[in-house]
Amino acid sequence: MSLPRFATIRVVLLLGCLIVVGFVSAHQRVYTRNWNQTLEVVIYPINGDGHLATDSYIQKLEDADFSIVNRWGEREAQRHQLPLATPFDVRLGESIATLPPAYPAQANAMDVLLWSLRFRYWAWRQTPDAGSLTRIRMFVVYQTGEDRVPLQHSLGMQKGLMGLVFAYSLDKQTAQNNIVIAHELLHTVGAIDKYNSSGGPLMGVGYANPYRSPLYPQRNAEIMAGRIPTSPARSYMAESLRSVIVNSYTASEINWID
Repeated sequence: MSLPRFATIRVVLLLGCLIVVGFVSAHQRVYTRNWNQTLEVVIYPINGDGHLATDSYIQKLEDADFSIVNRWGEREAQRHQLPLATPFDVRLGESIATLPPAYPAQANAMDVLLWSLRFRYWAWRQTPDAGSLTRIRMFVVYQTGEDRVPLQHSLGMQKGLMGLVFAYSLDKQTAQNNIVIAHELLHTVGAIDKYNSSGGPLMGVGYANPYRSPLYPQRNAEIMAGRIPTSPARSYMAESLRSVIVNSYTASEINWID
């Protein structure tokens, strides 16, 4: 049975969008992982709960609040002997008034695909002059936490070079917010998560120093795990990027080492 004309047009348009997205994504993947020049990363803050306190926090943000991410990247790049001294340059962009499309609950593969296209369209509408195809856009949705609504799960998309971060608009949380931003940033250049279903670091690949003797306690967290293990079953969230590193597994995934 043939599809109705409208349905056929819809399928053709969707396939066309996927072809274009695939071509652009392939270009972005090759370019960003060459590490021939510093990648530009722009933070776009969003008031996620409409609170005045959240708005006040956003209004006070400045480039300096994210400069530790740059220093951390420089430190880790040097540690892995990356020829590029400054792998990324994180700066603050304009705030955005419109919330991103909600990620579907209990989503199947098609739900995720459609959400991804909606998110890309939303991002293009909010940042139509984003310019460079290799600029990484990090959309950070802040909330005070006063209404006890838990933070949604953050994510980073290698296809499209975009991150969606959910963070607390509290001064005491700024340092840990930067850990999440750095984590999702590395997702956009190929890094994969290294924590288990309970949120704890995966044995070995999720440890900053899997060859340390004695193994516990670890002194640092691995960026794609985010927690410092003190035993096989216990770990705690790193307080800032000062105690977070890129281990060799992650360095290989983002093409810092062979």
